[in-house]
Order: sequence, then C-alpha cells, then structure tokens
Amino acid sequence: MRGAATPFAQVSATKPWAVQALAQMTNQSFLRRHLGVARSNDIAFDIADRIANAMPGVVATVIGRWTVEVDTCVADTAELQDFSDSLTEALAAPFDLDGERHHIDLAIGIAAGPPGTLDDIRLAEEAEDALVQSRNENQLVLRDLSQIDPMVDKLALKRELKGAIDRGELFLQYQPKVHVRRQEIASAEALVRWRHPTRGLILPSDFIPLAETSRDIDRLTLWTIEQVITDQHYLRADGQEITIFVNISGQLLSNASFVKRACEMVSRAGVPLGFEITETSVIRDPVSAIANLNIFADHGIAIAIDDYGAGLSSLAYLKELPARELKIDKMFVLQLTSSNRDPLIVRSTIDLAHALEMEVTAEGVETPAALALLSVMGCDMIQGYLISRPVEIEAFRQFLRDHKDAALVDSARASFRAAAFRRLA
Repeated sequence: MRGAATPFAQVSATKPWAVQALAQMTNQSFLRRHLGVARSNDIAFDIADRIANAMPGVVATVIGRWTVEVDTCVADTAELQDFSDSLTEALAAPFDLDGERHHIDLAIGIAAGPPGTLDDIRLAEEAEDALVQSRNENQLVLRDLSQIDPMVDKLALKRELKGAIDRGELFLQYQPKVHVRRQEIASAEALVRWRHPTRGLILPSDFIPLAETSRDIDRLTLWTIEQVITDQHYLRADGQEITIFVNISGQLLSNASFVKRACEMVSRAGVPLGFEITETSVIRDPVSAIANLNIFADHGIAIAIDDYGAGLSSLAYLKELPARELKIDKMFVLQLTSSNRDPLIVRSTIDLAHALEMEVTAEGVETPAALALLSVMGCDMIQGYLISRPVEIEAFRQFLRDHKDAALVDSARASFRAAAFRRLA
C-alpha cells in the first residue's frame, strides 16, 4: 500500500535523503511448481517480514505478487551504501518456507537522493527502472540521484528528443488491466519511456510536452503504435490476443495526416489496438476530435477516455464520443477507502458510464480493500500496482504466461487475507 508510507513524509533535517528500493523475485516459477500457487503467492510477505525485522526504521510493503517496496531515509551517500549492503545481507540467507529451506533469487533496484533533486514520482520511476536494469544485468542496481541536475535543460532536451527514437533510447512498458468479473487480463496500456544515455530515466511528464511543442508528437506516437504492433505479434505467437491501448495527444486528434497514417498502420497490422484520449483533448477542438475519433472507431480501434474527472468533465461531449471505456482518474481511487466523497464520485461515474454503454476502468488500484469496494460498486476493470507495475515486453509476456489461467483478483484477495491472518497471528 504505497499511500501508507510516502518516503518524503519521513524526511528530516538529520536524514534528508529519500530512498526507495524494489526487490522482486525472479525464481517464482520454480517456487510455484514446488510449493503450489497459494503458498508461492505469499512469499513476498515473508520477504517483507525479514526486511522489517533485520532493518529497523525501514518500511517494507508488499506491492505485488512478487515485489516488495522498501522506503526509508538516510543522511548521505555513506548511509545509502550501508542501506544497500544491509538489504543485500538480509535477503542472502535461505528462507524457511513450510519447514523447507529455499533460496529466493531477487532482482533489487534502489534509487535515492535529496528532496531538492526529485519528487516521489521521480523516485518511484527511477527505482522501477533500476529494477528493470537489475533483472537484465542480474545484479543489484543502485542509483544515486544527487548528481542529477534537478533543473532539466528543456532546450537541450528538446533537441535530443528528435534523435532519441533513431538512437533506440525510447522503449515501452505495459501495464495490464484486469476484468473484475471475468477474472482475466482484458487489455493493457502502453507507456513510453526515455532512457537517456547521460540523464538516466526521463519522465514522460518532462518529454511529452516537449514533443508537443516541437511538433515531434506525431512521429513519437507513430513510433509507439509501430512498436506496439510489433509487440502484439509476439503476444499473438504466445497465444495471447488482448487489446493494447496507446495514449493519443490532443494535438493529434485534429491532425488529418496523423489520423490517416495511424488508421493505415492499424488496418494493415490486423491486431487489436485502442487509443486512450483525455477529456481536455476533445474540448480543444471538439468538431475535429469527435469526427476523427469516429474514423478511428470505424477502423476497429477501441476508444477509451483517460483520466476522467481530472479535467473539466463535459457531458455534452461525453455522449458524442464513440468510446467503449471510461477510465476513472487515480486521484479518486487512491483515497477510495479513506475519503467520504471519493466513493460517491466513483460510484456515480460508474453508473453514468454504464448508462452510456461504456465499461469502467479504475486506475491506481493499489490495495485489496480498494479492489473489494470497486467490485461492489460494479467497476468492470482495474489497473494499478496491486496487479502489476508497468513492465517491458519480455516481462509482460512472462506475466501473461504465468497468469493465463489464474484468477488474478481472487489471488489478490487471497494474499490480502493471508497477510491479515499473519498480522493477527
């Protein structure tokens, strides 16, 4: 539960560095075959318990089936290295699992830096990217972000973005959406990332606006569609047929050249794709946007309305859109179980979408409690860290293979019940 312990809430004058580490099992397939699905799904809690017992002062939280997040604060680089060493040492010994000793292989990614150099979103993104690098390199990856200039040179970044695609610096991650009632992965969202050779991971919030102002957003989006199509062929070879959604900038909804090119690519590929658009992108030029969205729909492209509620919602436009899906912004979901008003907003949005014959996806689902409440409200799909963080294509393919026949939502509930039992015991 990420909301339980935000790193920057713990920052003090004596220990100003925020640290986030992600430890993810990499031999889960072996353990699942040996111990069974139910017990293997509970191992992350064993990992979190050991970290908490061995390292007083840190907060260890299970955030996925096989992933533990560790949050703490340190004073300087020396303490950061001590934290890294202590974490490695704590996890090195075999685990006693139902009377048998098993070694758990772990990929570990750590990111840290003073609050002046990053915010909690940047910290989480860097930790996630460090985890990906750790899996690829089979060693712990520690990122000291104190050396990164917090003031990104926007002009230089804009110039470099033009060649980032050709240099292979951009990559995609995929985050699945799970259908609550059908207990299956219904679709996924493609998220573009930029791994800069000297600046490290650059957040989409930093480079997407630059792409829009430099008129590179059409080329960037077409690259994304092309890459998604390529990855869809890999998924099809695995026997997977799910819709992948691509985020579309509001600028492109009135760009006839982009619309034509995108439709040609999707029609020629013959794989299921969808476009996610925001409410505000339609409001910019509603006549062109609605007309082009209907063209997309006529070409078999599924349309989803993203971040609903975050902008100025307009029922006048909503009823005109050929959308099949409405995504409730995570700002309403993260506090769903602790707010009086958010549940009312979410429930009324679900009812409205169903009346308009749209399915509803809740973004930012991080806890079984939120999942349970959304299920009672009639929410159709969920997306968030409770199911999976965004992962690159090979990890996504493995995720789909591992969960092809699994009841993901029930499994999440089972893990929640197991954790509650362990805390009471």
